[in-house]
This record gives sequence, structure tokens and C-alpha cells, in this order.
Amino acid sequence: MNRLITACCLWFIGQAPVWAAPVEVDGVRLWAAPDHTRVVFDISGPVEHTLFSLHDPERLVIDVPAARIGASLKSQDQAVGMVRKIRTALQDEGVLRIVLDLERQARPRSFTLKPGGQHGHRLVVDLYEIDVSQKSPVKKSVKEEPRLRDLVVAIDAGHGGDDPGAIGHGGTREKDVVLSIARRLAALVEKEPGMRPVLIREGDYYIGLRKRINIARKQGADLFLSIHADGFRDRRVKGSSVYVLSRRGASSEMARWLAEKENSADLAGGVRLDDKDDLLAEVLLDLSQTATIEASVEVAANMLGELKRLGKTHKSSVQQAGFVVLKSPDIPSVLVETAFISNTSEERKLRDRRHQESLARAMLQGIKGYFASHAPPGTHLAAFEHVIRPGDTLGHIAQRYDVSLNRLKGYNGLKSDRLRIGDTLRIPPAGS
Repeated sequence: MNRLITACCLWFIGQAPVWAAPVEVDGVRLWAAPDHTRVVFDISGPVEHTLFSLHDPERLVIDVPAARIGASLKSQDQAVGMVRKIRTALQDEGVLRIVLDLERQARPRSFTLKPGGQHGHRLVVDLYEIDVSQKSPVKKSVKEEPRLRDLVVAIDAGHGGDDPGAIGHGGTREKDVVLSIARRLAALVEKEPGMRPVLIREGDYYIGLRKRINIARKQGADLFLSIHADGFRDRRVKGSSVYVLSRRGASSEMARWLAEKENSADLAGGVRLDDKDDLLAEVLLDLSQTATIEASVEVAANMLGELKRLGKTHKSSVQQAGFVVLKSPDIPSVLVETAFISNTSEERKLRDRRHQESLARAMLQGIKGYFASHAPPGTHLAAFEHVIRPGDTLGHIAQRYDVSLNRLKGYNGLKSDRLRIGDTLRIPPAGS
């Protein structure tokens, strides 16, 4: 009988509901982008949630079952982007209601994120702008020509701040000489019609490797160039080298991107990954990475050819490695080891202003050589084109557009005067 009573008690205990502690919503972070506002709630565990909009005035209501408000969130009263204020209240049955008072009508999108990096569980709400013009009759207007933009070259001086990089026998620090070379290259790019430089590091401070990529992306970079000066225990080793991302490095990066696709505001080849299923996201990212690596190899080959004119190169061909700063899947990226700072003669050259200028000019020629035939659509460099017609000759075309014959051939990478009907020639910008 005692055994029966014990078994019955255990059965009833097993059927009783297990009351888990409510999830705590403790902290909120807001960011305003040109087209949307992101609201991120830090939560102590996974949650379910529902949301709906209210109008006059505009509000977004988020209901989170089995949740409570944390002490730090109670004091939040901030206006960012489309959010004027955040209010909270505990509803019946333990439902936490969060109300976002909005500046204007918005289209919401929400999702949850698992712990990653320095953050724990998160509830993310994106508020997208609604184009109110679509709700009213469309008025006819004069069609505007699309505005052309400059080609953007992101120039990254390696190391910086507490990270001096390699140090030569004479005390020369890598971080100093590469910053000087980067500034010289930026000045040269600035003088090129249709091109704009972006210095990733403008002074003696350190920037995280992935942040360097993000800065380039935010600036709309068409090329990312990282400048370094090698060091080695054998001081006899010398020469420059040029690197691009290896396929193995690309594979590991793709895995990271796919794992964090919902948490990433980055783009892959101009396409968002966060709303794609896993297979489609993987295909899109692989296509983007393959095209980017191929472009990177071409840029690097041009640059290596120019550096060979300055003297010995450590490697005669483009090298591939898994450097973090080369891992952008949508920006062609190249890393140049200008010389071995550990070599006494090369250390001396790296300190020389004229040699720094020569290195910068060699890198510029490599950049121009690539974009002469690969100018991105919508840039000034791609704006002027001439389709070959019967009777056209290079001399007549050069005369028509008031450019030199050699400049026209070099700009298009032509080795001879032969033309084919239907081909397209790019015309160098005026004054170039």
C-alpha cells in the first residue's frame, strides 16, 4: 500500500506544471539608419512575442508572455529615429507589454537572436519607413538622369596605437611607415578624376580588423587595400608581396556569415542575407565571394606587376591567405606587404619619403590598371563609352573625344589597334 501511495504521489508531481521563472527584459539599444530604425531588447532567455500597430497616434505594441521588466529598462526614455518613447506595463497572466511611441507610421519586422559575441538573447524590432507618396496619385515629373558617383578606394594602414606591427633593427615601426604610405596614396587617388580615397586609419590609433572592413563598406568602397611591411627573423629576406583571400579563408568566413546572417546588417554582393533561407543564402554568398576573389586576384596581379618595377619582389605571383581584413565577400580586397622592415636596407628605404611616394604610385597604377576595364556601373569612370561601328579607328575615336591615342589604348588595356564592330570602348575622363 505504501508503495502504491508513493507511486501515485510521484505521478501527480510529474503531471504538475513546471513554473519557469519569467524571462527578464533588461536593457534596450536603438540605432537609426537612413531607411529604418532598429530596436534591440536584451533578454535573459528565449521568448515568444506578438506585435501589432495602433494609429492616431502611431504606436507599435509588443506583447511578451511570461516576461518581466528589468530595472535598467524602467529608466529608459530615449528618442532615436522613428521612436519617440518606450513604455512598458505588466498585463494579465504575466504578459509584458512594450509600447513604442512612434514619430510616424512604420512597417515593423521582428525576430529573436540567440547569444553571440558579447550579447545574450535578444529580441530585435526593425521599423521601416513607409513611402507615403505611394498612397497618393503619382504625378508626372521630368525623368532625372541618374547621378554618377566617384569610385571609392578604401586605404587601410595596418596596425596602429598599441599595436606597432613589425619593428626594424633601427627602431622603425611598421604602423608609422604604412600610415605615411597610405596618406601618400590617398593624396594621389584624390587627384584622379572620378576617384575618391577613404583612409581607414587617419592617425596613430588601433581599429579592430573586422571594423576596418565595416568602415569600408559604410563608405561604399569599390576596393579595399591594406598596406603592411613584413618582418622576419632572418634579416636577409627582402622584397614585396601581394595577397588576396584564400578559398579556405573564404569558406570559413562564409560559415561565420551564414551563422550570423540574421544578426548582420552587412550585405553580400548587394543582397541581404537575413531574410533568405539557408540554402539560398549560401548560394548567394558563394557567388558573391567567388566573384570578389576573382576581382581581387586581377587587382593584385596589376599591383604586383607595378611593384616589380621598383625592385625585387619576395614572391613572383599573387599569394593567397586567410587574413581577416581580406574577408569582405562583396568588396575586392588586396593586402600589400611593401617590404621586409626586418631587412636593414629595406628598412632604410621604407623611411625614405621618395621611396614611399614610389610605392604609393605603383599601387595607384595597379588600381587604375584594373578599373580601366572594370569600372563599376554608375561611376564617372564608366560613364563615357563608345560602341565600335563600321569605319571606326582608334585614331578617329581619340580625336573625336579629345584624348591621346596612347591614353585611350591604356585606359582600355589594348595591346594593338585592332577593333571589332560592336565592342565598347571606355573614354577616359576629361583632364585625366
